[in-house]
Amino acid sequence: MRAMQVTELGKPLSLQKIPNPTAAAGELVVKVHTCGLNFGDLLIIKGTYQERPKLPFTLGMELCGTVTEIGEGVEGFEVGQRIASYCGFGALADYAAIPAEVCVAVPDAMTDEHAAAFLI
Repeated sequence: MRAMQVTELGKPLSLQKIPNPTAAAGELVVKVHTCGLNFGDLLIIKGTYQERPKLPFTLGMELCGTVTEIGEGVEGFEVGQRIASYCGFGALADYAAIPAEVCVAVPDAMTDEHAAAFLI
């Protein structure tokens, strides 16, 4: 899959081909429809955000997408369901593995763009 990654702090993002994620216990794998980007993402790229993930990492704190896989122990979600998440990292990719506890169902009346930005 494709993912926009930070490979060096303070440098432009790099489009990388990486393996598709799989759902660990407690996680959902989501096909990303929309990723929100904001000021915090700029700080992460520079290495000045309070959290500093290990390089390389996939940018993107917030998303809207469709559940494609459900990890062990996850309840309340279904494959094919639209969700939004403030996941912290990993949203600027084709797919993301996200803790189910930071995901919420998206109502049909809400656009993907609004859902991705809603939680921030």
